[in-house]
Amino acid sequence: MNPILRHCLGRAFALACLPLMAASLQAQTLSSPVAGGAKPAAAAPGFDLPAGQGAGVHGANSPFPPLAARGDVVPWSVLTAVKTKNEKNRILPVFTLDQMALNQKTQRIQGFMMPLDPGEKQKHFLLSSVPLTCAFCLPGGPESMVEVKTKTPVKYSMEPVVVEGRFLVLNDDAYGLYYRITDATSVK
Repeated sequence: MNPILRHCLGRAFALACLPLMAASLQAQTLSSPVAGGAKPAAAAPGFDLPAGQGAGVHGANSPFPPLAARGDVVPWSVLTAVKTKNEKNRILPVFTLDQMALNQKTQRIQGFMMPLDPGEKQKHFLLSSVPLTCAFCLPGGPESMVEVKTKTPVKYSMEPVVVEGRFLVLNDDAYGLYYRITDATSVK
């Protein structure tokens, strides 16, 4: 088995794989889940596996419907409108003013849960703009995921969930994430 794939299958595969995915990105502009006509990405350099179709591309064969529009949540189109820059052999996010305006404020995010630990209830998980339909694939890059740390456990669901908490915009996260919500609670 490929050592990178074996590593990604560990307990926190999503967090561990984000830096690898970020390092493989070649484009400076990332796609949006709302923008139409996203083109499939080529295989990552040095990998036999395809890198996916880009952030927030909801597969036509997905058994899950796309997220319903809600006026009370931050739209993924705002979060995924990140540009990147190369700095000292690393890819770092360059946030827009709209994204920076969300920092350190209470926000609501709607998405699909990606558990990081086994069990029915989760206190630490990733929220994605599209459902995780393959146990070995990430549905997009770091611009299409939010790390969530909750006050109380949230029951895992294959259906979309909404969480509310203190939103953080991450300039240089060790795991390559761009966004985090802390002290989150589940919202109907």
